[in-house]
Amino acid sequence: MSQPARRPAPRPALQPGTADRLLDAAERLFLERGFRGASLRALTGAAGVNLAAVAYHFGSKDELLRAVLERRIAPVNRERLRRLERLEADWRAGVPRRLEPVLEALLEPAFAAMRDDLESRDIATLLYSEPHESMPELIESLFGECARRFHAALTGVLGRANAATLALRFQMVIGAMIHFLAGRHRMSPEFTRIDPATNDDAVLAELVAFLAAGLRAPALAKPRRRRAACAEESLR
Repeated sequence: MSQPARRPAPRPALQPGTADRLLDAAERLFLERGFRGASLRALTGAAGVNLAAVAYHFGSKDELLRAVLERRIAPVNRERLRRLERLEADWRAGVPRRLEPVLEALLEPAFAAMRDDLESRDIATLLYSEPHESMPELIESLFGECARRFHAALTGVLGRANAATLALRFQMVIGAMIHFLAGRHRMSPEFTRIDPATNDDAVLAELVAFLAAGLRAPALAKPRRRRAACAEESLR
C-alpha cells in the first residue's frame, strides 16, 4: 500500500513588513559589528522576528547581506546607466566623446546618494571593509554590468591601444571613488590637510579632474619581469 504524500511543512506566520524590518536591522548591525560579528540570532532579535524569517525571505545570511547592499546600490547603478545611455545617444548623434562626462556619470550618482542618506557612505564600503569568501561573486552581481558598461565607454573615448593599462587604471578609479565616498579624506585632518569646509561638490570636481588626467596619461613602458631582470643582473 502506497504511503500518502507528505505535506510540506507550513511556513512560519510572518507579520507584514518582516522583510523590511530584517533589512533595516541587518544594515544597522552589519555596519556596527561587521558581517561576521552580526549573528543571525542578533539580527532576528533586533528585527523582532524568529530565525525562520531569514530563510523564508532571503534564504541565508549571505543573501541577506546581498539584499542589504542591493537596496542601496541598485538605485545608484540605475542612475549611472541612465546617464551613460544619454551620453551614448549623444555620441551616436555626433556629439564628440569626452572623458569627463563619463566619469561624472559614474561618480555623481554615488555622491548624490551619500548626500541624501549618510548611511550610504558606510554601505558603499561595507563589501571592502570585511571581505569574505563570497565577495567576488557578490561584487559581480552588484556591479558587474555597470562596471562593464563604463569600462566599454572609457575604451570608446580613450581607444583600445593599451587595454591592460586601462583595465588597471579603471580599478584605480574605483579605488579612489570608494576612498572619498567613505569619507576617509576627512578622518585625519592633521595628515590630509584638507580644509574641513571643503564640500562634497568641490571634492567631486577635483576627483573627476584628477582621474581624467590619470586616465589620459601615456601608458608606461611595460616593465621587465623580475626573473628576467635578475638574470641579466647576474650576468654582469
